[in-house]
Amino acid sequence: MLMTISVLMENKPGALMRVTGLLSQRGYNIESLTVARTLDPSLSRMTICVDVEPRLRPLLIKQIHRLVNVLQAADLTEAPAVIREMVLVRIRTSLDNRTAILKEAEIFGARVVDSSVEGFALEASGDPEKLEEFIAVMETYGEIEVTRSGLVAVSLEPKRLKLAPPIPRAHPQSEPAHTR
Repeated sequence: MLMTISVLMENKPGALMRVTGLLSQRGYNIESLTVARTLDPSLSRMTICVDVEPRLRPLLIKQIHRLVNVLQAADLTEAPAVIREMVLVRIRTSLDNRTAILKEAEIFGARVVDSSVEGFALEASGDPEKLEEFIAVMETYGEIEVTRSGLVAVSLEPKRLKLAPPIPRAHPQSEPAHTR
């Protein structure tokens, strides 16, 4: 079953690799991965969608939370959260179908981001199931090309964690010789 994980981490080189490395080492396939910095440029928020057995979810969250640079890891799969995805659809179609495509796009809350003689580029966002339906409808009108963003999520939990800055780890080679 698909699990949605939200990770708050330091925005440092190698942080993304550590999280994805942990998942690949354990044989989990990442279905989608979205990461960007937060309002604080020193932090990034990562949303991961991965196939994990329900009984292993708490263990995976603990393992992610223990990684260097990770400040917070949360399972949003069944928690109160807003989970969305964006899709861009390029559709090539005849002039006869253009009005119908625009009506369908409006029904799904999609907007036209580019228009040409050959067709449209449409943008839609929402929950992944709604976007699957949108794509299926657009396929009936002609040749399409689809690009998806991956999930983004925000927890709706009422409590907010206060994060302390990470404690720098001392490296033996950086200590003065007389203290070794």
